[in-house]
Amino acid sequence: MRIGLPKEIKPNENRVGLTPAGVQALIKAKHSVFVESDAGVGSGIEDESYQEVGATIVYSTAEAWDVDMVVKVKEPLESEYQYFKENMILFTYLHLAANPELTQALLDAKVSAIAYETVQLKDKSLPLLSPMSEIAGRRAPVIAANFLEKQYGGMGILLSGVPGTERAHVVVVGAGVAGLNAAKIADGMGARVTILDVNLPRLKYIDDTSPNIQTLYSNEENLYNCIQTADVLISTVLIPGSRAPKLVKEYMVKDMQPGSVIIDVAIDQGGSVETIDKVTTLDDPIFTKYGVIHYSVANMPGAVPNSSTFALTNATQPYVIALANKGLKACLKDKALLKGVNLINGAITYESVAQTMDFELKDAKEEITNFLAI
Repeated sequence: MRIGLPKEIKPNENRVGLTPAGVQALIKAKHSVFVESDAGVGSGIEDESYQEVGATIVYSTAEAWDVDMVVKVKEPLESEYQYFKENMILFTYLHLAANPELTQALLDAKVSAIAYETVQLKDKSLPLLSPMSEIAGRRAPVIAANFLEKQYGGMGILLSGVPGTERAHVVVVGAGVAGLNAAKIADGMGARVTILDVNLPRLKYIDDTSPNIQTLYSNEENLYNCIQTADVLISTVLIPGSRAPKLVKEYMVKDMQPGSVIIDVAIDQGGSVETIDKVTTLDDPIFTKYGVIHYSVANMPGAVPNSSTFALTNATQPYVIALANKGLKACLKDKALLKGVNLINGAITYESVAQTMDFELKDAKEEITNFLAI
């Protein structure tokens, strides 16, 4: 199989979809890998490292896309739609339920699109989303501590406080991978932490393992009461493959303290905070509304690309190898990978994407079987 590794073009996105070790494994399996020049530079990987393991360096984006399978990190941007073609496999983060324009472009080109974020194991865990959720969660309290400083319009308080002063109150919505990592880091930084979720066994686990963290069942009343006293609000709510639910309402934000900070980790899936109506960038990450600082960067792990690239590719590599070796048949043999299939040959095979587009939902297994029979 011919596999392409294009350079990411999203602003400040320095991750890359394959490391030299991953390329080497593909080359050993008799595949060809075409790496766009400087694709790995932002992650500290030079072209020579790919060449040494057998990759071909190409010097145009078109060449990196002129392959059987494209492996990326972030969803394609509009300028990349021109490279879509029938029978291509695209393996990357997609978040299609929040991006109908991209969905339509992929449908029109009959691309087979497999989303990292919807690959799901039997235990409901998301193995290709978890590494980035860990990083985003761990970065969130650090970012918040920065923007609480007065020069950014923050409250001018130290997250940990000092003896004789109050610690900042960090409220985390959602106790999944990102939320738990955010809560633990905030706790480790000395903040007073409250985490809310509807999953009682998860809250019990947190209560048993992290006794300094206050756990609360998530409902509108509890959330509102917490937000009123929050110096930092970190929202991490996720529904796999779907738009994030707007749990943090506008009226709640209006009653937050001036100079407090909101970080919406779920912004790449539409966001879970009603007052966030735009995606920001690492160059210009914040805006202020109702006196509250809002941070809504969609590629938070992109700020630490070296760590992020290696964490992500550690998880994706077995699936990349399987797809390269078996093509779409790999999805029929692996139920987790099958759940990652969002689009096949002009058909939508993931429920939340079909609902967003108001299209008929097709069965992924059946569509792949039919496609392979053509």
